[in-house]
Amino acid sequence: MELVRIGSACLIGLVFAVSAVSKVRDFGGFARSVRALVPVGPGHVRLVAITTTALEALVPPLLIAPPTAPYGFGLAAALLVAFTAAIAASIRRGRRATCRCFGPSSVPLGPRHLVRNGALFACAVLGGLSPGGLPPAGGIAVAAAAGAVGAVLIVSLDDIVELFARNP
Repeated sequence: MELVRIGSACLIGLVFAVSAVSKVRDFGGFARSVRALVPVGPGHVRLVAITTTALEALVPPLLIAPPTAPYGFGLAAALLVAFTAAIAASIRRGRRATCRCFGPSSVPLGPRHLVRNGALFACAVLGGLSPGGLPPAGGIAVAAAAGAVGAVLIVSLDDIVELFARNP
């Protein structure tokens, strides 16, 4: 089970790192997407965007050290619940907010984003519930690599779906 924790930490940590960095790189675009996604007053949009980005950026360093990893997994799970609720509410209201989760995108939020967040939430819970400890080095390498591959697939989900959805 230690390998599940390590793989989950790599996956969740990388996904949240990419998400936070992409929001910092295009903060104005992200803030505009918050306005379309979350029903807050114009004066609170920037605060929500800053808070979201800061909390996302906090997840990866918390996951590095075993004593703080449960807090990192817990924060990731809480953020994913909030993100999923916001996406579901936006879909229910019929808004066509775009997914700015990992940088500029024209892809509207939809059911696949809910599924993605559900999978990430499950990974965060599994990682948080897995025991600490240090498995053999080979196991660590495999678990970390699996987590990294999973993170790349998650971050690239919209591009992968678009690639396979195209008709020749």
